[in-house]
Amino acid sequence: MTGPTDPDQAAQTAPAPNPTAPNPTAPGRTAPNRKTLLRRLQPPFERLLGLLDARFSAFIQPRRRRADIVITPYTGWGTPQRLQLTGRVLLPRTSRPPRQAEPRWRNFLGILRLLLSRAVEGVEISGNLGGAVARATSDNDGFFTLVWEHGRPVQTQTPVQTQAQIQAQPDAEWAQAQLRIEGRDRTTQAQLRVVQGARFGIISDLDDTVIQSDVTSLPQMLGTVLSGNARTRLPFPGVSALYRALVREPGTSNPIFYVSSSPWNFFELLWTFLKYRRLPLGPLFLRNWGAELLSGHGHHKHAIIEALMDRYPALPFVLIGDSGEQDPEIYAEVVRRRPGRVLAVYIRKVGGAARDEGVRTLSAEVRRSGVELVLARDSLAAAFHAMAMGLITPAGLRAVIQSVEKSSVQGQLAAAWQERRPGKGRLVEPREPQQGAAPEATGT
Repeated sequence: MTGPTDPDQAAQTAPAPNPTAPNPTAPGRTAPNRKTLLRRLQPPFERLLGLLDARFSAFIQPRRRRADIVITPYTGWGTPQRLQLTGRVLLPRTSRPPRQAEPRWRNFLGILRLLLSRAVEGVEISGNLGGAVARATSDNDGFFTLVWEHGRPVQTQTPVQTQAQIQAQPDAEWAQAQLRIEGRDRTTQAQLRVVQGARFGIISDLDDTVIQSDVTSLPQMLGTVLSGNARTRLPFPGVSALYRALVREPGTSNPIFYVSSSPWNFFELLWTFLKYRRLPLGPLFLRNWGAELLSGHGHHKHAIIEALMDRYPALPFVLIGDSGEQDPEIYAEVVRRRPGRVLAVYIRKVGGAARDEGVRTLSAEVRRSGVELVLARDSLAAAFHAMAMGLITPAGLRAVIQSVEKSSVQGQLAAAWQERRPGKGRLVEPREPQQGAAPEATGT
C-alpha cells in the first residue's frame, strides 16, 4: 500500500491549503446557483440536440416525404391587404372524435398521439387565396408560413360554424385559402381571420384564464391535461358569455386572439374546445416545443403581443390573463412599452394572498399610466368593470350574470348528486348528448 492508512498520519501528510487559491465560500464569493449553471449549460445542450436532430432528419426525412403526408393548417390572421397563415406537414394519424364519456386512459393515449406527431421537412406548399398564390417550404419541425400581400382587399366570408357560433360573432370576417402540396392533387382548406373596422381587440391567455388547468399545481395540471379531451376540459363559469360580449360590435366584430404555452400539437384539441364551449373563434398562438421549449412563456407571449400591435397599429387591446404565472408582469410591461394601446387588463385570481398583494402593487403602477389592471375573482367581476368602461353592453352583462348563475346551480346539483347517488365514491362519467342535441348547450 502506498498511502497512509492512519487518520492522524493522513492529516499530517495532507497538503497545506493554498491561501491564494479562490475559495467559493469565502466572503464576497458565491458558488454558481442553479439558474446560472443552467444558463451556462443551455448553449452546449442546444448544440447537442441540434446535432442529433440533424443526423436523425438526414436519415428519416427522405423516407417520410415519399409517404402519404398531410397539411395541418392553423388559423391565419391579418388585414385585408396582408394575411399570413402557419401550418405543419405531418404523417397522418388515425384518431376518434372526443366524447364526454371517454375513459381517462383513452384520453391519455390520445394526448400521447398528439405529442408524438411525425413532422416532415422540405415539403413545398402553395396556398391560393382569392387568386393570389403564396409558397413556402416546411422546416425541420414541419412548420411553414404563407404570406399573402394583396393590392386590393381580399374577399371575406363566414366559416362553417354552428348557429350558436354565428350568433356569438355574427359579423366576424374570415377568408378561406386552398393549400396544396406541390406535385400532389389533394387540397386542404384553411381559415384566416380578417380584421377591419373593429373598435378594439382582445388578447387572452388560455390555461387557467379560459380553461381550468390548475397550472399552479404541477401534479394537478398534469392530471387535468393528460387525462382530458376537448369535451371534458371545463371553462371557467361565465367566461364564454363574457368573451361573446366583448367581441360583439354593431356592424362588425372585435377580434380575439388566444395565446398559450401549449404546443402546436394541441391546436385541434383547443380549437374543438372553443367551438364546443361556444367561445368566440380566433387565431391561436401556441409554441413549438422543439425550437422554443427553453425560450420561456414570457418571451413567447411578449413576442406575440408585439407582433399583433405592429400589425394593427390603430387598434387598442384588452389583455386577459391569470395570476398563476407571469401574465400580470407581462401585461404591465406591455402597458409601459406601448402607451395608449391597452384599454384594460383583466387578471383572473388563481394565486394565494402573497401573489394577490404583488398583483395589486403592479395594478397601482399600471394605473399611473392611465390603465386599470383588475384582479378579478371571476368572470362577473370583470364583466361589471367592462360594462362600466363601455367595452360590453348591459345586455352582455346580463348574459354573463345568467351564465354564472346557471353554472352555480349546475355545480350545486352535481355536488348533491355525488352525495346522494348509490355507489358513492365510484366515478360515473357524464352521458354523451343525444344525437342531434346542440353541443353548444353545454357551454357557459
